[in-house]
Amino acid sequence: MRVLYLLNISNPDRLSSDSGWIFADLLAPALTDAGAEVTVAAPAAAGDARCGFHQTKVPGTKYRARFSTDIDELVGLIRTEKPDAVVANQIEEAPAIRTALLEAGSDAVLAGYCHYLPFSFTGGGQLLLDPSLNDAGLGRPVLLAFAAGLAACERVMVHSSTAASWTSAAAARMTVDLGDRLRVVPAPRDERLVRDPSSPRSRPEVGAIGIYNHRLYAHYGTEQFVNLARELSATGTVRLWVMDLFGNRRAARTGLDDSPERMRDQLAALPHVQVVSDRGDRVHYKNLLVDARFGIAPFRPGCPWSMSVIDCQGMGLPVIAPRLGWLAEHIDSELCFTTPAEAVALAERLAMDDEFHALHAKRAHASTADFAPALVAARYLEALS
Repeated sequence: MRVLYLLNISNPDRLSSDSGWIFADLLAPALTDAGAEVTVAAPAAAGDARCGFHQTKVPGTKYRARFSTDIDELVGLIRTEKPDAVVANQIEEAPAIRTALLEAGSDAVLAGYCHYLPFSFTGGGQLLLDPSLNDAGLGRPVLLAFAAGLAACERVMVHSSTAASWTSAAAARMTVDLGDRLRVVPAPRDERLVRDPSSPRSRPEVGAIGIYNHRLYAHYGTEQFVNLARELSATGTVRLWVMDLFGNRRAARTGLDDSPERMRDQLAALPHVQVVSDRGDRVHYKNLLVDARFGIAPFRPGCPWSMSVIDCQGMGLPVIAPRLGWLAEHIDSELCFTTPAEAVALAERLAMDDEFHALHAKRAHASTADFAPALVAARYLEALS
């Protein structure tokens, strides 16, 4: 099978912070190992030397990535690559890709991967627009473009059961019949970030380390994390490492949302909280995780998946999480909380109770076993067939 993988990259200056790129970089070689011929069309190459690469422009903003597809470029690419399947990682582009397939005379299967949902649902079934895609009232146009993308695809892939439920509900509200086109295909774990939880870990002399390795956008619920960090740092039992994943971002990105920089400064000012960076180096990132005792999930309501959570769990780090979205689906219920007091109690128990920590380290590690790249690639090709 010849697969053309169309990938938008939002942060080409720091690829290690772009989960879509990491996903493609892990998946493309696994698909090749499984017998597929893969070409990635993206602003930066992903995969290994066996994978083809077509360089595309970096969209100036996240909105251009959804509304400014170059159909002429797509037609030429499809005619050159002659794919059996085209994967739209930015599903809003699917109608334009369907148009290009028509003009190119291609009968390739068009699959959309819902890497990011521009909405979420409350427990009462209310649809909420994602605030990160609602600048100048663009949230509803993005939602409608997402629905158009669903309608244009022959396969729709999502990360999790939670994402499948939300996508099905949103599609139904916008009169898009998904039929049997929806598939749950999780993202692959990074095998470089897998460690036996029984491996010895050094004990810090002062305070166990909890790590928060997520983007610091306000829409990730970072203000709630700041409040939790304030309470945790006051106990003296736990030290926090907060990862600065972005470094210095482009003006086009900070102009739309400067919350990561503001939140980083607030967190850096707290006692027992240290802002750390992996400098875009996966080895250094792994070493940070090795030194940590547990992870903390984001407070993002519309969370259909979190690669950072999987990174921690693959390394044998238990992760505490608010009872939200996919987090409540995936993370052990004993580690989910609903109040800051519960979160503090869990963090302190993981810091001090070795037996409790060892049990949840094993469970965390085991929860990622089905996300090995070879297993995900097999599910991916099954979905495309």
